[in-house]
Amino acid sequence: MAEMGKGVTAGKIASNMQKKLTRAQEKVLQKLGKADETKDEQFEQCVQNFNKQLTEGTKLQKDLRTYLASVKAMHEASKKLTECLQEVYEPEWPGRDDTNKIAENNDLLWVDFHQKLVDQALLTMDTYLGQFPDIKSRIAKRGRKLVDYDSARHHFESLQTAKKKDETKIAKPVSLLEKAAPQWCQGKLQAHLVAQTNLLRNQAEEELVKAQKVFEEMNLDLQEELPSLWNSRVGFYVNTFQSIAGLEENFHKEMSKLNQNLNDVLTSLDKQYSSNAFPIKAQPSDSAPAKANKSPSPPPDGTPITSPEIKTVNHELEPSSLETPGAGIPKSPSQPAETAPASAEPAGTEAPPASAEASGTEAAAGAEAPKTETDSGSAPTSLPAVVVETFPATVNGTEEGSAPSERADMPPGFLFKVQAMHDYAATDSDELPLKAGDVVLVIPFDNPDEQDEGWLMGVKEADWLQHKELDQSRGVFPENFTERVQ
Repeated sequence: MAEMGKGVTAGKIASNMQKKLTRAQEKVLQKLGKADETKDEQFEQCVQNFNKQLTEGTKLQKDLRTYLASVKAMHEASKKLTECLQEVYEPEWPGRDDTNKIAENNDLLWVDFHQKLVDQALLTMDTYLGQFPDIKSRIAKRGRKLVDYDSARHHFESLQTAKKKDETKIAKPVSLLEKAAPQWCQGKLQAHLVAQTNLLRNQAEEELVKAQKVFEEMNLDLQEELPSLWNSRVGFYVNTFQSIAGLEENFHKEMSKLNQNLNDVLTSLDKQYSSNAFPIKAQPSDSAPAKANKSPSPPPDGTPITSPEIKTVNHELEPSSLETPGAGIPKSPSQPAETAPASAEPAGTEAPPASAEASGTEAAAGAEAPKTETDSGSAPTSLPAVVVETFPATVNGTEEGSAPSERADMPPGFLFKVQAMHDYAATDSDELPLKAGDVVLVIPFDNPDEQDEGWLMGVKEADWLQHKELDQSRGVFPENFTERVQ
């Protein structure tokens, strides 16, 4: 017969196949209830504890690997953040060398933390779980040897039962051969039958003793190891989590020192440059955001930035008053309408274009025209009344010396209304976005020092009427994008 493999012979294969068939037959008989099964409840409990311990350890190992992967990801994120700081930190700024050193130490600290977690937690975990596969295979082998022991025991018991039947046969021959054989031959046949029966019984007994010995040796070893392994889990869990907690504590202590050092460097940079190279934006109040050092951009149509103060400088006539004789000149209560002569128009003055007339009319829309009063006894005059329009100085969008109008349906401190002439997209969280046509209720700043030139504080009228909420709806907006309507 050809060689089937190194160390493997046909006899060995046949023997293994016979064992498998015998075990399969024994298990079938046990399940059918035709053969009893040796049971050890104490050992079965140990096996249940072992399987539970293996499941818990495997889960802990998986979660520990996930934790290590997260630490590595945090390391990479922290590294990129410090690299960004190094890129934006200009060479002439003080503390650049310190920031580079802090970034280097930060990277080393992350690497050391990850490596120690691997050495003191993950490798210990792997070693702990490394003993389970061998014990698991021995438990399975012990189960097979138990089936072999039960099979040998049942075979020996069956021969013991057959012994009594054979003794009956020996006492009373039943076969035709035995009846036909001479007397002296019958004795030899009986002796041969007895010897054969004894041989089979002896072989069965030897197999039973051997199977029992192998099973009991394995069973005894496992009964000692399994409880010891079960009890060892407490110490292992304690050591593992104590190591992780200790490593985290040391890591965060060292990282806290680096963060404090970085904070000191940045504080020093802030103090040195806060009043020189670049202005530092003041902290806004809780109720009203501030716009620091910011000038509003011109509207899309190029309308120049204007402020209420510009209109009140030279006491000049508005263009609308020069368009037609007597136009825009309020009449005295005692002066008839026809006493305004055409000669009131200055010589050589041309009528302004329609656009100038419209702008002049809009500029004077919100201002109250002063009234010309005459004494009750004075005679009417035929001279034209020249009215000089003046605008009082304003502070934060309201007339100086005048009390802000307080109305129940308006927000506290309401000053006046404006309407957006152009769209405005907010560029900061404290700004108020506008759409052309939006009506805004202008209110004063909580801190007048926070108001920048050309900026107003307000809330959209629609938002105020709907929510009556000021803190979440108000914001600052460029004045030159709006027109006063009330």
